[in-house]
Amino acid sequence: MPSLTFVMPHWLYWASLGVFPLVAAFLVYREGVRREAGRANLFLAYLFLISAGFIGMHRFYLRSSWGLLFIPFFLAVLWTSADVREGREALSLARSEVQSAERIVTRATADVARNREGAGDRLAEANAAAETAQAKMAAAVAGLGRSNRNARISGILLGVLLLGDALLMPGLVRRRRERETAAPATLPEPLMETAMPSSPVREPLPLLRPIDRLVQATGELVAYWSVLAVFAYYYEVVGRYVFNSPTNWVHESMFLMFGMQYMLAGAYAYRDESHVRVDIVYSRLSDRGRAICDVITSVFFFLFVGTMLVTGWRFANDAIAVGERSFTEWGIQYWPVKLAIPLGAALLLLQGFSRLARDIATLVAGRAAANGI
Repeated sequence: MPSLTFVMPHWLYWASLGVFPLVAAFLVYREGVRREAGRANLFLAYLFLISAGFIGMHRFYLRSSWGLLFIPFFLAVLWTSADVREGREALSLARSEVQSAERIVTRATADVARNREGAGDRLAEANAAAETAQAKMAAAVAGLGRSNRNARISGILLGVLLLGDALLMPGLVRRRRERETAAPATLPEPLMETAMPSSPVREPLPLLRPIDRLVQATGELVAYWSVLAVFAYYYEVVGRYVFNSPTNWVHESMFLMFGMQYMLAGAYAYRDESHVRVDIVYSRLSDRGRAICDVITSVFFFLFVGTMLVTGWRFANDAIAVGERSFTEWGIQYWPVKLAIPLGAALLLLQGFSRLARDIATLVAGRAAANGI
């Protein structure tokens, strides 16, 4: 199989982080409002073809047993790829033996020129060893050539099957949808009821709804980055084990992406009270008691978030000023990653003010009710 030499350009990486969530959110919304939502569609069929078509996943998505046809060809690709890997290792070892034998021949020839004792015998042994090493290297080259040829044939055959299904896909999806329409599927009963949060979010005040919407939109958009991680690591696994082409940029891009996601989604988790916490007393309090507790502890929250906002902006500003990049061969820019720290802190700060305002409103409403107002 040919090697994969693709390295994601920096502009494509940053563009995908901005564009992919918007496209994914639009596709999810469009699929949800369609009358035939849940039925086979062409976009998902092509997505399965591109991402896992080599094992027939697109056929299985359309509930076609013809997907089993792809598995033997994929196993052949795996076997020939492993054979190529072993052939490369054998050739590298044979080349090393040839170089070592040539050095011994060179030294033995020098000894013969100096008329040293036994130099002729050593030269003859060195020449014999060099000829043996050359023969092993020729055999390794021939073996690697056969392995490459077999891998190329298996890859071409699998590619022909994929190309054929790519052309047939619209008709396959159309026929599948016709069968689903003729026999509509019933939705299965849920296995369990939707769990209610232990501390539901209080109804936001009208003036604070834009903050909640901003935090919600940011959290939902960066959540789609997790799908990008699936595609990226999928590419890494296929490149490493099928094409013998491991990468470094995939791992670096993903841990940087998850770091930014962690910062930008913090306010969303705080909004929905989904942070992990040890709750012994708080859940037993009334709404007014929780509001009192939140108002008192908000002092520590704002101290922490304010510190993170100030120091995070300093880190980001320094990175922007020097054009900081990673020290790996990919050399990705670091300033957008560090800029996520003050941005995430700002979102947390806004959500904290929104939460504090709701807690104060709860206290006021509870006091008014207690006074009979």
